[in-house]
Amino acid sequence: MSDKEIVERFIPAPAEAIFALIANPSRHHEIDGSGTVLTAKDLPETIQLGSKFGMNMKVGIKYSMVSTVVEFEPNRVIAWQSAPSGIAGKFGGGRIWRYELEPTEGGTIVRESWDISQEKIKAIVKPARKRTVEAMTKTLERIEEIVTA
Repeated sequence: MSDKEIVERFIPAPAEAIFALIANPSRHHEIDGSGTVLTAKDLPETIQLGSKFGMNMKVGIKYSMVSTVVEFEPNRVIAWQSAPSGIAGKFGGGRIWRYELEPTEGGTIVRESWDISQEKIKAIVKPARKRTVEAMTKTLERIEEIVTA
């Protein structure tokens, strides 16, 4: 079984509008299809390769994650690698969330991927595979709703 899941959706909007939304961590709670993202914290002035940002989360209990932007090509690709904040980050985390935007006639094909190839303890996250794909599908639906409103 692959360490990566990919969900794709055609969105009738320009890549620039979609990228601006995805590349703004303060809006991730609006697009999150899992319902786990609460609020962003420790945001840099601008997002670029190497930027770090925090996210307050909740799955049963509250916790926080720190993400580092590991790929950044404006209006085309953004990816960040996430790990728990504090000491827990030394033992867990490593998944990469990636968005690839492909401009096409009438809009943009958006691919969201969940890559756990660098996850420190894969056994913890693999059981969430089905829920993650469902949440990614909802995330792309939410992105479309926002950028076409």
